[in-house]
Parts: sequence; C-alpha cells; structure tokens
Amino acid sequence: RVSRPPRTVSLTNGDVPHVPLKPQVRSQERKCPSWSRYCTHETQAAIMPDKRSACTWALGKPATESPHRHSTRGPKAKIFPDILAHVGDTPMVRINKINKEYGVECELLAKCEFFNPGGSIKDRIGLRMVQEAERDGILRPGSVIIEPTSGNTGIGLAMAAAIRGYRCIIVLPEKMSREKVDVLRALGAEIVRTPTSARYDSPESHLSVAFRLCKEIPGGVILDQYRTPGNPLAHYYTTAEETLEQCGANVGMVVMSAATGGTITNVPRKIKEKLPDCKIIGVHRQESILAVGADKAYDNRVTMYHYLCFVLLFIPTVRERELVDDFGSCPTNSSISCLVVVYSYSTADMLCSA
Repeated sequence: RVSRPPRTVSLTNGDVPHVPLKPQVRSQERKCPSWSRYCTHETQAAIMPDKRSACTWALGKPATESPHRHSTRGPKAKIFPDILAHVGDTPMVRINKINKEYGVECELLAKCEFFNPGGSIKDRIGLRMVQEAERDGILRPGSVIIEPTSGNTGIGLAMAAAIRGYRCIIVLPEKMSREKVDVLRALGAEIVRTPTSARYDSPESHLSVAFRLCKEIPGGVILDQYRTPGNPLAHYYTTAEETLEQCGANVGMVVMSAATGGTITNVPRKIKEKLPDCKIIGVHRQESILAVGADKAYDNRVTMYHYLCFVLLFIPTVRERELVDDFGSCPTNSSISCLVVVYSYSTADMLCSA
C-alpha cells in the first residue's frame, strides 16, 4: 500500500466495496455524554466539533467513575512488531544553554515528540483513534478513514492506515506545507484540498468536505480528532505518564502548546492528579481563541488566526481550558516566529520547530 502511486480523489469516488454495518460493539466510552457517535457512511451523522464538552469525568474523580475505556502501559519490546509500536516513549532531554544565558535556576527539560515515527506528537492520537474505532467495530476491512486536519494528525492516521490496511483520505486547507503533503502521499494517503479562508462551518471548509466525502464513499468513517475522547486519552495514558516516569515528583511547571486541545487537556489532568501544585502553562499564537476564557470563547465574536497556515475559528469539544493555570502567547508575525526557531537551533542544544 505504501509503494502504490498516489491517487487523485474525487468527491463522488465510490470504488470501495460496500461493507454492511455490523452491530456496533457497545463500549464504556460510548457512555460519555460528550461523545455520541462516529460520522460514518451508514450513520450520515455530521456532528460539528465545537460543542461544549459534557464529559462527567472531572479532575479528582477516580478512574472507576470515568465513562471512558482505560488502558495501561506495558514494557517496550526489544523488537517491535510494526512501526506503530514505536509511537510514544519519546526521550526527555536536559536543556543547558538557555539556562546559562538567561540565568534560569530551574532544571529545564524538553520532551522530544519529533522522535515519534511520523515526526510529531499527533502520532499518539492517530494510533489511539484507530484502535478505539477498531474495538468499537467501526473500522473493519473495507473501511475508509476520512479526516479533516491541518496535517500532523493526518500523518499519524495515514501511517496507522498504511499498517492496518485501510484506505485513507486526508482533507486539509490549501495553505498547509508541501512537506506535509509529500509525507502524506508517501504514506499512501489521498489528499483533498480546501480553501484556507473558508470558515469551519462553511460548505467549502475541510470539515464540511470531509462530511460530504463520508456520506458519498461507502465504508467512510471520520474518526474526528476534535471530538473523540481517544485524542485526550492518548495523552493521559502515554504522554503524561511518560513525563511523570521520567521526571518523578520533581515537576514544578509544564509548558506546552495548544492546538486541537487533546494535549493541553489530559496531560494536565494526569499530572495534577499526582502533583496538584504543578503549574500548567499553555502557549498559543496572539489573538488565539484557544487562549481566552470560557466566558469569551463562546460569545458571538469571530476571532481568526493562522495556526501552521491553518485557520481555526472554534474551540474543539475535547478542549478544557479549566485545567490550564495560565496562557502565554507568541507573535503572530511569521518572521518573528522564524527568528525564534532559528534561535532555538543555535542555542537550545537541539533541532526543533513546528
């Protein structure tokens, strides 16, 4: 599948054999009031991703009260059965030069998510989302994974689809980088581009086009990173667990970027369960709707910003701002952002960028 030439997708493509829907496996996760159902070719359910989270599992409640499917981490094998088994367990690296230059007295560590096989932290949620859908009986032979994304989640899903044997269609805005598109095609994914300027609720948006594809293509399934609990749970059980294992109880502050909201929601949840005094700082672009309070996030204002060349105008369902102690912002001016990245190359002991 990986070696086959990329195909040009058509919005009316129906070349995947229809597979009758098997009875859905009823799991604990389906009891979560924030997660009603998948959008599939059979259900025709186009559920918008900007609804408030209604999940009843709050910080401080035991796992026994959670409506979600929970998992445990086991030891890593010496020889992995496939590349998906290498997702996670990324290294924690000490940063030395920045401390000396700015007189930072604390120990500064960086968790290197670019060590994931797809190159980003989104590999974690791509794998978890596929696993959850398989356990629920939604993904099966003949299924077509369709996902609206800004790129990195698409890479994680395309990698999982290539290994599991699913056809994968990624819908992303036109302004996403050529490098991401090249990686997606190398993984066998089919690409559909949408106008970057389209609002998320417009017929031309990547979300609307994905819904339309799902309705038209037999076997289509949208795993929906903006709504599925598999997104934040991937970080609760892997990213946060690894951080605590690597650092122990000596974590005073965790700083992370905020995008879809899975990382910034459930990494803090796990860490605050173990270390309630730990401060969680989210970082996003200036004017980001994700960085404002809940009282402002759902008003009638339209706040637009470009994130990785992608326009986001809504707060995803999986996003819970209450778990973040404070937000910092970085410049929206791309030239300033580039200077920051170049500075990190020469100063921070490692190569890193978005």
